[in-house]
Amino acid sequence: MFIARVTGSIVATHKAASMTGHKLLVVEPYRLAAGDANGVGRDALVSTGRTFIAVDALGAGEGEFVLVTQGSSARLTPETKTLPIDAVVIGLVDTVTVDGNDVFSRNA
Repeated sequence: MFIARVTGSIVATHKAASMTGHKLLVVEPYRLAAGDANGVGRDALVSTGRTFIAVDALGAGEGEFVLVTQGSSARLTPETKTLPIDAVVIGLVDTVTVDGNDVFSRNA
């Protein structure tokens, strides 16, 4: 599972029948900033520079931070158990706290 930001969406008019009606999102994984040997500077989320396509099980919107799961785990939700997918949005991120420091807050 990883944190990602929704950067766009995909429209595919021709696709496998089982995928009809499922929203596809472009998601960009984020990681915690590296910081120094003492952990100082680990106070921001930074892009990994990669992108994935994920099925949206929740109604996420562009710019939102989300939780994504990949691989066979992506097919373990009731909404995705019969879909030929490799990634699914399973949560909307409200806050990220690391070592007692707020790294991200949806309301900030």
